[in-house]
Amino acid sequence: MPLNVGDIITFERAFTVRDVEIFTAISGDEGIHHLTPDEQGRLVIQGLLTATLPTKVGGDHNVIARNMNFEFSRPVFTGDTIICEVKIEKYERQENNRTAIIATFVCKNQNEKEVLNGEFSGVIL
Repeated sequence: MPLNVGDIITFERAFTVRDVEIFTAISGDEGIHHLTPDEQGRLVIQGLLTATLPTKVGGDHNVIARNMNFEFSRPVFTGDTIICEVKIEKYERQENNRTAIIATFVCKNQNEKEVLNGEFSGVIL
């Protein structure tokens, strides 16, 4: 299904301790805050693990990314549910039979506090 300028795609995900363990093994990001629970028993999610949320839209629509910009506002913890809203800013067929895409996004936790925002651009072959 093609996208249109102005479309908003929303989805959510809760992060688990297992997610952090897997991402730690893959990324090598072994910051103590990712390995040691806080006083409430939570781990801090790696920023780039949180950043996988808006990239899901790219994967769902076969986007080959060219640029990604992320601004991290506050930490995300295991057990948090993050709601990600992606807005299509540009979706334009090009002469080379590709489609250019630009999207902005904002991610908020279950308390409606912003944790991440930014944009991505790329092409669809």
